[in-house]
This record gives sequence, structure tokens and C-alpha cells, in this order.
Amino acid sequence: MKRLKATFFTMVLATTAFAQEVIDVHSHIIPQEFVSSLEKEGRLMDEGFPLPKYDVENHLKWMDEAGVKTSVLTLAAPQPTSPDVVRKTNETAARLKKKHTDRFLFCAALPLPDVNAAIREAKYALDTLGADGIKLATNVDGQYLGSPELDELFAVLNERKAVVILHPHRPEPVNRKVMSQTPLAMQEYLSETTRAVSNMISRNVLARYSNVKVVVPHCGAYLPLAVPRMKSLTPVMQANKLVGEIDWDANLRALYYDLAGAHSPEVIRMMLTITSPDHLLYGSDYPYVAPQVLTQSLARMKQYLSEEPDLAPFKDMFLWKNAKWLFGKTEEKPKGETTAHNMIVRIAEIEVYPQHLKEYLEYANEVDRLSIEREPGVVCLYPMQSAEDSCQIRILEIYASEEVYQNHLKTDHFQKYKQGTLHMVKSLKLPTMKPLDPETMKLIFRKQR
Repeated sequence: MKRLKATFFTMVLATTAFAQEVIDVHSHIIPQEFVSSLEKEGRLMDEGFPLPKYDVENHLKWMDEAGVKTSVLTLAAPQPTSPDVVRKTNETAARLKKKHTDRFLFCAALPLPDVNAAIREAKYALDTLGADGIKLATNVDGQYLGSPELDELFAVLNERKAVVILHPHRPEPVNRKVMSQTPLAMQEYLSETTRAVSNMISRNVLARYSNVKVVVPHCGAYLPLAVPRMKSLTPVMQANKLVGEIDWDANLRALYYDLAGAHSPEVIRMMLTITSPDHLLYGSDYPYVAPQVLTQSLARMKQYLSEEPDLAPFKDMFLWKNAKWLFGKTEEKPKGETTAHNMIVRIAEIEVYPQHLKEYLEYANEVDRLSIEREPGVVCLYPMQSAEDSCQIRILEIYASEEVYQNHLKTDHFQKYKQGTLHMVKSLKLPTMKPLDPETMKLIFRKQR
């Protein structure tokens, strides 16, 4: 009887977990043929730390316990040197996907830096093995993403509308003394990711091959800081003929971000300064983190996504809806849950760089005026400037509903403001306020829709 009760309880837990449909876009497969090849070449410590052991049954066990329905498998670092090993690992991942239907997707590895071999493997993986995307390292033997020689590969991926999952690898050349002082995973991996994406942006790779969608790991690395800096320095670089024209909107539109690593409400809000809620995805980094830690981390994420008013509408988007759409499992573009009868009240707290203050105010006044004139559900956008510090801006924002707010973010005038002022803003906080008396607010503004 006790065993029957335990079995029933386990089934209930599993059913509840699967109902949540969490999709993990950042998990690694470490097959034996891969490990054996590295051991033979003396490369097991190439990344400065040992590879964790991988067992598919343990992976499934953790998924069941944590409430993860599907994991997207990618090959761990370092990059295999043999095309045969790459082929075998891709075929192993394909077999796991076939054997465990709906539990695994996979993004195939490629035998770079040989571009021709990589193109052949990409076609085979996507067309024959049924790969759900491609995994690319930030660099392989010094061949960084964004390099001109990779354009032909991106053309092939563009034709197939491929999803690309990035993962940092050891920088090349590498300073081993620096690695010994601060392990790669603690800092250099973030620099590697930022460097690779910046390279692609500066050459308009993502704009030119606009069918390719790229998932950036580890909460966007340093990109929330790097993108505004790149934008502000672009005119100087162009004047010195170091870069050409950059299509910022098209490049940034191609980027998605997983939340593996140090996720928190604050980190997510920072990421939303360079992207939109439909571009954030849950990631675990299994098996590099202990299963019990990952389970606790996911539970904590679910909790704050339920409790934080400005993030709660996007909980299901972050946990599974965005990934489901990205990997072609649904045709409907995800959107946040609307609360048609609840107004959204927010006080944006913005600090502007002094040299950009005048220009910023022009942008802010324009978007506020056009939003009020053209959007019936935008009840109030009222910018204010601190009397003590003119660079401190506060904007009182009131929207008739979550749906109105989401539509506002898509308008041309808001996008012009957002993209045009990224390099002007030193800091941004978007705390959502809870109205104490919503009914009186309706009477005050008389604009509830």
C-alpha cells in the first residue's frame, strides 16, 4: 500500500510538472565518443575544468523532478577536432530525440574551422537527422563568429531559417595565467559571448541573414552594457572608417537570450533594456550545475515571476511559450497574459548622461506626446525632471491594461525612442506601482478602455 501511494504521488508530481511545459534551451550532451576523443588528444582540461559526467536517465530524472518537459541538447565545450567525432555526437543526439519523443530537441555541432565541412554537416544535420538548430562556439581556433569566411555558412543557415544556439569556448589565443587566476566560466565566457555577438553586429551578419535566430547564453553576458556603448561609439568608429553602417534594429531583432546562470528580477529587467519579453528563454546549463541547485533555481524563478507585477504577465513566455514558438512547435507568436480590467501604473526612473540630456528630452517629449495623441489606452505618460539634478528623469506611466502596454511597446514612436536613446541612458529602473484606489483613478482620468 505504501509503495502504491508513493507511486501515485510520483505520478501526480510528474503530471503537474509536465502541465507546466517548461522548455530548457540550455542543456548539454556529453557523449562517450566525445569524451574519448578529448582524452586521446589530451584535451580534457582545455576549458580549465573537468567535463561533468552525463547520463541520459539522470537527465530525465532531473527534468521530471524540476518540471522540465523538454530540453534542447547542445554539445559541450571544447570543440572536437575530428569531423567524424562531430558526426557521431550529432547522431547520438538524434537518437536520443527519437527515443524520448517530446523530451529532447537538439542543435547540431559543426566541424569548424573548416567552413566547407561545417556546411556539409549543417545540411546533413538539418535535412537528414532532423536537428532543431545549430550550436556554434564563440570561436574555434581563433575563428570568431562574425568572421567574413563564415558568411557562406550563414547563407546556408539563412536558407533553412535555422535557430543557432551560441556557447562560449576558450578564447584563442588564451592566456593560461589569467585562466588560472579566474576560471573561464567566472568571467571570460561572458567576454567571449559579448565579443562574438558584437562581431556579428558590427558586420551586420544578423541583419544580412535575417532568417537566422540566435540564442545568446547566460543572461546576455555583458550585452546590456555593451550595446549602448557600441551605439554611442559607432559615429566615432565610422568617422575613422573602422566600421560601416550598422542596422541596429535588424541585428538586435535576431537575438534571443537564455536565462541560464545568475538570473534574477533585476537581471531580467536589465536585459529588457535591449530586447523584448518575447525574446527571453529559460535555460539550466545542465549538467554543469548540481541537479538540486537547478531545481531550487527554477523554483525560485517561478516564484519571482509570479510575484513581480511587471514580470508576472510574461512568466509562461519565459518558461516555455517563447521557446515553443522559436523552435517551430507553434505558429502563434507568444504574448503576455493580459489583465484587461487592471490598469498598469509605473514610474520610470531614468538617469541620463549629461552630454546627451538635451537630445534625450527631445526624444522623451516626442514619444510622450505621440503616445497620448495616438493610443487611446495610454492614460498618462508624464515626464518630470528633478529640480536638484536635471539628469534624473521620472516618467509617470499609466496604461489601461497589460494589452495596451504591450501594443505600446510595438509602436513606431516607442521603438524610435527606445533605439535612439539607448546610448544616452546611464541607468533605468521600471518599478511597477500598485494603485491603492483604482476606481478613483478611473474617475480622475476618465480614459479607461
